Amino acid sequence: MPDKEPNAQSDFMIEKIKERPINKGKLIRRMLITAAMAVIFGLVACFTFLALEPVLSKWMNPEEEPPKIYFPEETEEMSPEEMLSENLTETSSAEPLQETESQEIEHSEGALSEDQISEILSGLTLNMVNYRQMYSALSDYTKNMQKSMVTLTGITSRVDWFNDVNESSNRASGVIIYSNNKELLILTDYSMLENAQRLNVTFCNGAETTAEFKRRDPSTNLAVVSVQVEGMPETFLNETIAVAKPGSSNHSNLVGTPVIALGNPMGTTDSAGYGVITAASAQASDADVNYKLLQTDIVGSPAAGGVLFNLYGQFIGIITHNYSAPGMENLITAYGISDLKKRMEKLSNDQAFVYFGIIGTSVSLSVHEELSVPYGTYVKDVLLDSPAMRAGIQKGDVITRIDEFDVNSFSDFLTELYKRDPDEKLRVTVLRQAQNGYKEMYMDVTLSERK
Repeated sequence: MPDKEPNAQSDFMIEKIKERPINKGKLIRRMLITAAMAVIFGLVACFTFLALEPVLSKWMNPEEEPPKIYFPEETEEMSPEEMLSENLTETSSAEPLQETESQEIEHSEGALSEDQISEILSGLTLNMVNYRQMYSALSDYTKNMQKSMVTLTGITSRVDWFNDVNESSNRASGVIIYSNNKELLILTDYSMLENAQRLNVTFCNGAETTAEFKRRDPSTNLAVVSVQVEGMPETFLNETIAVAKPGSSNHSNLVGTPVIALGNPMGTTDSAGYGVITAASAQASDADVNYKLLQTDIVGSPAAGGVLFNLYGQFIGIITHNYSAPGMENLITAYGISDLKKRMEKLSNDQAFVYFGIIGTSVSLSVHEELSVPYGTYVKDVLLDSPAMRAGIQKGDVITRIDEFDVNSFSDFLTELYKRDPDEKLRVTVLRQAQNGYKEMYMDVTLSERK
């Protein structure tokens, strides 16, 4: 029997389909690319979240900005001594009373004659009890004022050749000048703490905490230090410590005023000194600022620090050892507080100090009348390479206007200058002496930052 012919269809049906071989190298490359893209995506998402989280957090939970710190400008109020002096002057300049009226007043009920007053005073004798009472009252007053004082300790760490860590510290006194529900601000001398890597604060009751520098005044070398109040008990903030109130150092009869030096006037912390202001006419000048110096008869340390308090619970001076009079190096001298208030505002608000670059003064009435110098800010000197020098202002010029603001004194000049920011341009009007009097000129001054 002959063989059957093969069936082509059945042969086709039994063919096997082979799978395409896997390219392992290509698969591995795809997996690596996918993993790398995932890592890159994760990193981008992470950094994006970190960058936007503070912005979104502030947008969704806005925090109130702390209010700008402001020290009120001084009014023209007089001290009790000045009021007494004025009353005596008015009485002496008043029209004399008629003899009958004078006699009636002299013999009226409750009135004493000068002879009677002198007789009473001559019979008054102070004994040891009186002195103890007086010094006890001063001691109690000093303890109350100490609530406003702190001790700042700047700590510096160094590693020697043997890899041993050595710590050194310097101390300075500070006075609490501001408090809110977020921070305490303390005014202190920066020169003793400038190299500090850590800063500690010790309060009047011995409590300690850390602090940070806010800003330094390059002119006085004073600085403001910030202490966070989070976690501090309310009783501590309201009763244990106190914010010192700035007084006035612009009274005309400061000489003879009793003062108390607190801080480290004797070269040791928590020391005190009693005395009176012996002179208040000297001034210290620096770029764009003048300071009244308060000299006292309190014998202290050449490296004294702290503040001067009057007997009305106000601090009126910041002790400095940079401007002691010749032969009086051991007597306490202080910057008058009135000339520091605007600078304290700048420090407290962490604002930069602008630099104009002149040594100036006000034109007094006698100079105006005798020498015909117009009122304004008299330029005693122009500092080298300052904005004022680059603008063309010269020694002997009188500044009478800044933009649209009239300048009638050096105080007016400073008031306007404190409102400005670095890199701001001012249109300054000056009067310059010429053959036929003073010639008006206009200068464009671009302020810079005082370093």
